[in-house]
Amino acid sequence: QVQLVESGGGLVQAGGSLRLSCAASGRTFDSYAMGWFRQAPGKEREFVAVVSRIGGSTRYADSVKGRFTISRDNAKNTVYLQMNSLKPEDTAVYYCAATLSGLVTTTTRYEYWGQGTQVTVSS
Repeated sequence: QVQLVESGGGLVQAGGSLRLSCAASGRTFDSYAMGWFRQAPGKEREFVAVVSRIGGSTRYADSVKGRFTISRDNAKNTVYLQMNSLKPEDTAVYYCAATLSGLVTTTTRYEYWGQGTQVTVSS
């Protein structure tokens, strides 16, 4: 069992930055690839980024490539999402999730989910 708790969301102006964190419980954190997803009102949950178990490989959605960076610290059981050059269309609830399936991008491949943190980007 893995429990995930996100933090770091908030209100920011367009062009600004935020850093999201996701703290995981349990001693098997490094068994899981960790992903970030987001869901805007009225839209489906979509993939943002994923990092491999050890952190050596990453994958990003085209919409965030070059602006967002995913990383992890296995000693702290934490995964991060650094978000720069934020746009109003980045407004959403952001979720972290854990998967045993590697660098996958579909929600159904993730076994554990956090409760989400709201990110609002004003224009």
